[in-house]
Amino acid sequence: MKKLTAVIVLAAIVLSALFLTGLQVRAAEFEIDFETHCTALYLENIDTETVVYQKNSTDRRYPASTTKIMTYIVACEHSKDIKKDTVKVKSSVLHMLDGTGSSMAGLKEGETLTVYQLLNCLMIPSGNDAALVLADHFGEGDINKFVEMMNDKAKELGCEDTHFANPHGLNDPNHYTTASDMARITKYALTLPEFVTITDTATSDVIGEDRYLVTTNSMIDPVRGGDLFYPYAKGIKTGSTGNDSGYCLVSTAAKGGYTYLCVAFGAPYEDENGESYDNGAMIDSINLYDWAFDNLSIKTVIDKNDLVKEIGLDFAWNKDTIQLSPAKSYSTILPDDVSVKDIERSFKIPDRIEAPVKEGDVIGTVTLSYKDQALCTVDLIATENIDRSELLTALDGIKNVVSSKWFIISVGVIAFLIMIYIIVVLVYKRKKRSQRPVKKYRKF
Repeated sequence: MKKLTAVIVLAAIVLSALFLTGLQVRAAEFEIDFETHCTALYLENIDTETVVYQKNSTDRRYPASTTKIMTYIVACEHSKDIKKDTVKVKSSVLHMLDGTGSSMAGLKEGETLTVYQLLNCLMIPSGNDAALVLADHFGEGDINKFVEMMNDKAKELGCEDTHFANPHGLNDPNHYTTASDMARITKYALTLPEFVTITDTATSDVIGEDRYLVTTNSMIDPVRGGDLFYPYAKGIKTGSTGNDSGYCLVSTAAKGGYTYLCVAFGAPYEDENGESYDNGAMIDSINLYDWAFDNLSIKTVIDKNDLVKEIGLDFAWNKDTIQLSPAKSYSTILPDDVSVKDIERSFKIPDRIEAPVKEGDVIGTVTLSYKDQALCTVDLIATENIDRSELLTALDGIKNVVSSKWFIISVGVIAFLIMIYIIVVLVYKRKKRSQRPVKKYRKF
């Protein structure tokens, strides 16, 4: 019961984070203090959608059986009811895997199983037979059609470097993804019915008490997991096609109110002598989880109730400044030894604005950064309503008219014309006086 509650909570967390408006994934890329085995890694805190560590996360890799996460998505979304819809296992489909050495769930020719049972066979023992049976069924007898549906879904989810060639993950030059794309795919899958429960199941008798399904994921198996068992892990999917893909793993882990998603691709499989390495994908994932749980925490780096900036205000009576606050609070994952004071703020706001202003009006933005890496950009809004003073507006209008270039030129021209007029009048009067007849006076 506790396990069921935990997986429901995990799904709720992911669903909320996935559709939370205004929140963007930020790659903080904090420094780790240990060596890693995988060629590509991606670790994200899915409570805040903060990417805290990346290594070659946008490089294309063979995903091996982590492919089945997308197979689950397409099958689940095309089933009306996964617990009621049934599928008959075809002999022709099972024989497609002859000679491949594939991991199998032990499906039997001619048996009929529900989609739910097949999804368990797909994800717990990583059954390639279940992958093909589901693909054949939902592709209406055409597995390539199902693969097209997988690629269409990848594009819909915004995966830019992903292409599937089959539903099970056997190597193909045209079958690839990236750690970051697989994280995007997985976060979506976590919102689907039964996905969290199935992928976090170590053993199951869903297809019969004498046909136990056993997980390939040692991190969630307390009986067979050995040193790789990790009590905080929650699923999800392993993968390996030998040296081509190396060891691969997609998992989540939850501890102390924090939930992380880790994608680990390309850990070495065998050495030059053919000796198998330990599963480096699991080792890296456990080390990354421990590092994150021990060193990172959620911190509010800007609060919507803070007054973060003051700018000039025009045309308001007895008020010449206005305070700005963030439109929303923003929290993110940071190392424990990092203070909020270490977060850099870059403002994009005007020096002055004019009244009227309404509370909540967006005036500008502030970009928050850590070590030159942008975390988020938040709108800055007015904190109060301020009316416009018509008297100040009129006086400013007069001032603007009087001080305008054209007004000064006009006054200068008028003054010049007046001066010309005065000069002309004076000249005219002088000339007129000079033309008067001189009176002669008789002498007596």
